[in-house]
Parts: sequence; structure tokens; C-alpha cells
Amino acid sequence: MAEFEPKVVAFCCHYCAYSAADLAGSLRLEYPANVRIVKLMCTGRVDASHLLKAFEAGADAVLVAGCEEGDCHFREGNIKAKRRVGYARKLLREAGLEGERLEMFNLGASDAHKFAAAVNEMTERARKLGPNPLRISREHRAKSIEQRAKRTRAPGTRAPEKPNERS
Repeated sequence: MAEFEPKVVAFCCHYCAYSAADLAGSLRLEYPANVRIVKLMCTGRVDASHLLKAFEAGADAVLVAGCEEGDCHFREGNIKAKRRVGYARKLLREAGLEGERLEMFNLGASDAHKFAAAVNEMTERARKLGPNPLRISREHRAKSIEQRAKRTRAPGTRAPEKPNERS
């Protein structure tokens, strides 16, 4: 079996964290390719439901990266995000997931090394915690539906073919 490669989602603010991610790429800093960045104008716009949806969609870890505290371009957006991340962590624990799968980081626009370190930290943390149980149950559910469909198909019939993308 192949080694578990975690899926990490990073919600990044436009002005600082996304700029740090861009700079990390320009500097050719190494961080895992399995990180998906969601660009936001401000992390203050992220809601607990967005964070939970990321886990529901199969993310093994989620990080929110905003401006440094006291230096938000939208005044208090990063402080609001920090409160929401704390609330979402509490909800994760109540749902039976580890709260450590979610973390808030504060970065400046020139903190490329700090961004790469944060992403590496979350990837390693997810690797230690193992796959998101929601993703496993979702994959299991899809396989059981597929197996059930095979059993209920009339003898001598085939599964419907997928339509060609282009003829």
C-alpha cells in the first residue's frame, strides 16, 4: 500500500499570506504539492462552516493564514478569523475529529519561509493523525453503493457507459 499523502487546504488572505505563498514559490522553497490554497480578500470572511466543509470534502488538515495580529488590512479580520477557528476546532472535537487538524497562522507578506514551515507542519501533523475519518467513510460509502449497484443489475446487462467528453 502506498504511503498516506494528506490533503491540506490553506485559506489565505490576499494581502499577506497569499503573497507569502507566492513568494515561497518564487524563491523555490519546498513544501508539499498536496496543499490547495483558497485565496480570500481577508481571513475575516472565513466562517466556521467553510472550515467544516473542507473537512467534509475530504481535507485531512486545514490551515487559515492571515495577516499578523494588529496589522490586518481590514482592521480586525484576522482577529475574527482566530475566534472562528477556535470555534470550529471545538466543533471538530465535538464531532469526534481531532481539533489539531485545524490551525490559524499569522504571516506577513514577506514571510515565505514561515508559510512553507506552516504548510509543512500541517502536512506532518495530518500524516501523524492519519486520514480524515470523514473521507474514509465517504469513500467506503461510495464503494458500497457501487457494489450494491453491481448486485442489483439484471443478469447479462452492463453498467452504463460514460459519455465521451468530445466526439
